[in-house]
Amino acid sequence: MILKDKEKLLSFGNPVRFIFSHSALREGWDNPNVFQICTLKHGGSSPTQKRQEVGRGLRLCVNQDGDRMDADTLGSQVQQINQLTVIASDGYKDFVSDLQQGIRDDLYERPTKATADYFIGKTLVISGNDITISDKQGRDIYRYLVKNDYIDDDDHVTDRYRTDLAEGRLAVLPESCNDFSEGVHALIQSIFDEHALDNMIGNGREAKVQENALNDNFYKKEFQTLWNHINHKYAYTVEFDSEELVRKAIAHIDDKMFVAKLQYTVTAGEQGSDWNADKLKNGRGLLAEKSHTFTLERSEGSLVKYDLVGKIAEGAKMTRKSAAKILSGIKPYTFAMFKNNPEEFIAKAIRLINEQKATLIVEQITYNKAEGSYDATIFTAEKNTDFSRAYRAKKNVQDYVFVDGYARDGKSIERKFAEDMDLADEVCVYAKLPKGFSIPTPVGNYSPDWAIAFHKGTVKHIFFIAETKGTMETLNLKPIEKAKIDCARKLFKELSGEDVVYDSVDSYQHLLDIMESL
Repeated sequence: MILKDKEKLLSFGNPVRFIFSHSALREGWDNPNVFQICTLKHGGSSPTQKRQEVGRGLRLCVNQDGDRMDADTLGSQVQQINQLTVIASDGYKDFVSDLQQGIRDDLYERPTKATADYFIGKTLVISGNDITISDKQGRDIYRYLVKNDYIDDDDHVTDRYRTDLAEGRLAVLPESCNDFSEGVHALIQSIFDEHALDNMIGNGREAKVQENALNDNFYKKEFQTLWNHINHKYAYTVEFDSEELVRKAIAHIDDKMFVAKLQYTVTAGEQGSDWNADKLKNGRGLLAEKSHTFTLERSEGSLVKYDLVGKIAEGAKMTRKSAAKILSGIKPYTFAMFKNNPEEFIAKAIRLINEQKATLIVEQITYNKAEGSYDATIFTAEKNTDFSRAYRAKKNVQDYVFVDGYARDGKSIERKFAEDMDLADEVCVYAKLPKGFSIPTPVGNYSPDWAIAFHKGTVKHIFFIAETKGTMETLNLKPIEKAKIDCARKLFKELSGEDVVYDSVDSYQHLLDIMESL
């Protein structure tokens, strides 16, 4: 019942009131509602095992609906409900003492001195905004404390500061800190009050995701017409000579496959002076002095089993029979590289097979509409956190465009392309297509870069799907990349007729040249 019918076991209608778990650390029911632990063995358990045992009872319990009984739910009762009782053996005496000391060291040890370094670099949350204290501001705060006798010769906060704080007559902070005086005093108070920084110190690991919602451009008639042309999902069929692919793949793998043995580097150093938490977080606590790289000899063999044929068949989108023929046809020396690094061998074999497949498929592929279509949510599904590299667009369907690609004159091809479209009178609206919008091909899914709607009458074709590349030389494109672009070109030619044109371009002017030549 514990493993197969947990819901019934947890229901109030079930007469079971207590569950005794034997061998709690082995595989079994992962139960958060552990309130008592009774240890039946004396000594012998390692501190790690004891921590694991106690950890089973330190989880927040859940109610009959599976909801965590935390402070938000229980309020002041959270400690009374989530209480663990350990009926301990003698072996727990030293463990409990060490555990309590560790908790004090990890959770309750606060700074005891108000030094300039204590303030510098701290991030405060003031009225919802993050403010980081600079070097100058940190030194200004320290001088302020010295000047007003708020710290003693050992940099400890004095009774005078506590008195002035209680009576509401603290000296005015330096001008450089006026905008966040509340946060500064919260930092000072945190030295003697552990709750002073509640809601004041920002969590640097907490994700702060700015929204990039669809704007009015998305709802323009021109873009809605274009979107309805291209938002269908597609399926393809392709025929090619499997034996020819097997022959070419064998020769290509024998020629190009190389998998080196795994290596690892051992770096030796020593502990730096003046250790503190900030240095450890910034990676400056240990000073490297020398390193040496070793080759990992795997003569003893690996315990991990690989479905080599299955993995390659899946990745190259081919039958197991064809994959087996290719693997059995390559040279023994080539196949022996699999032992050096199985994951790398599999990935490279898939890529090399797909490169040969790419030369065979384009002429034989046909597309048809499949069930389903993409909706507007794919534009906002990608969450970008670094808006500093985003381009603030005018005609894009979202306010910000996140670009990538090759750099040219300090700007990427995509950035310059977006800027030129914003300036062009003939462009009505455009979209930087998300990665979620993709076209299936036999060598992997392909996502074009742009969907563009022009003002009617300004250009020959009013709808254009563009792929922006840093080079238009076919020889410089990888075979798989070229095959994907050729498949997309064939798809839009077959399904869109005169309505939508697709091509690969390296600039907005190149796009106009193509439109003029059609």
